Amino acid sequence: MLTWLAVIMLVLLLLGFPMMVPLAAGTLFMMFTGMTFFGPDQAVSWMINGIGSWVLAAVPMFIFAADILTKGHTANRLLDVVDAFTRHIRGGLPITTAASCALFGAVSGSTQATVVAMGGPMRPRLLAKGYKDDFALGLIVNASDIALLIPPSIGFIVYGVVMKTSIGDLFLAGILPGLLILAMFAVYCYIYSRIKGIEAEPKASWSERLRAMRRVILPMGFPVLVVGGIYGGFFSAVEASAVAVAYALLLEVVIYRQVSIRDLGSLALSTGMITAVVFILVAIGAAFSQTLGTAGVPDKILGPIIDGIGDNQFLALLLIAAAFFVGCMFVDPIVVILILVPIFKPLVESTGLDPVHVGVIVTLQAAIGSATPPFGCDIFTAIAVFRRPYMEVIRGTPPFIFILLVATLVLIAFPQISLLLPSLGGD
Repeated sequence: MLTWLAVIMLVLLLLGFPMMVPLAAGTLFMMFTGMTFFGPDQAVSWMINGIGSWVLAAVPMFIFAADILTKGHTANRLLDVVDAFTRHIRGGLPITTAASCALFGAVSGSTQATVVAMGGPMRPRLLAKGYKDDFALGLIVNASDIALLIPPSIGFIVYGVVMKTSIGDLFLAGILPGLLILAMFAVYCYIYSRIKGIEAEPKASWSERLRAMRRVILPMGFPVLVVGGIYGGFFSAVEASAVAVAYALLLEVVIYRQVSIRDLGSLALSTGMITAVVFILVAIGAAFSQTLGTAGVPDKILGPIIDGIGDNQFLALLLIAAAFFVGCMFVDPIVVILILVPIFKPLVESTGLDPVHVGVIVTLQAAIGSATPPFGCDIFTAIAVFRRPYMEVIRGTPPFIFILLVATLVLIAFPQISLLLPSLGGD
């Protein structure tokens, strides 16, 4: 039965159906074949419970804030301040691109919004400087994934809801891993530029730097408000998302005046469409996950593996990372988190792993999957934004994916990198 379940879902996926269809078909298959015993009313109840968490209300708010910032002037201000401090370094322009993606992730929390906001202005500049298009596209697509680790992060919110883990701790835990990956990308960009013989640009004066820094003070209030507000006990994750929307409106509508009141209707509609897709995936994914658990599938698949691993935390994390990496190559990361987190939860508990550290590893795999062929969502965002063919977009991704996998091993081996800031905050 498990083989038939896998075949049916894979065929539907390969035929081009949206992910919600294979998930629903899998749920119905298990219900009507007797793999488990429940009725349609129970399936609907699971779906409602799946989106019943109040914390999920933060998702549309952060998406709306990201849409406002993408439409407005914030991205250019972030680019300018990073460029002022890195342009004189060999590889300064790609380093600027990677760092700006990380900064925009700190104010948007969306990988796809980062591809649009940062890729638009930076790709022409990279090409004009002499960088190949496959390098530029690979850098933009993969550097944008840092946004999934830098708070606020929708991936962390979904994981926190499923795993019942503190969103504030997860937000703090993602900061140092995100900076580590940014540093690794910067080293690669420096080496690549030296090999290709691409010279640095003239050094910016301190007056230019100070001017750029003044222009970015207000946008950088986002991470302070979101993370500082949550961890300072001023408001919850949901309230922080509402504050993020209010702050985005204040910046782009009132102060910078790059977004008009008339634009908000179309931005809200875009947010509503994306939110609807996310929540449908969450609802059906929750029902599918509950169905798998009722049918005893996790015990059948993971039981022998868990027995073999015992209490070896390193092997457990390797298994979790491998499962999420492979899953996110083919399926939307949110769906993978919804399905696999409950399956691996007994392994996390039996080995005594910190769920916050596991959340960083899981979310990093979701970030890698967002830019990994064949179905990474950021790949298709880049195809739509830059109007380049699929093969051209993915040609430059392997070096960056390799760096992200090395970062995964480093974080598995040294959990202190993820847990340092939450431990300091807990004191």
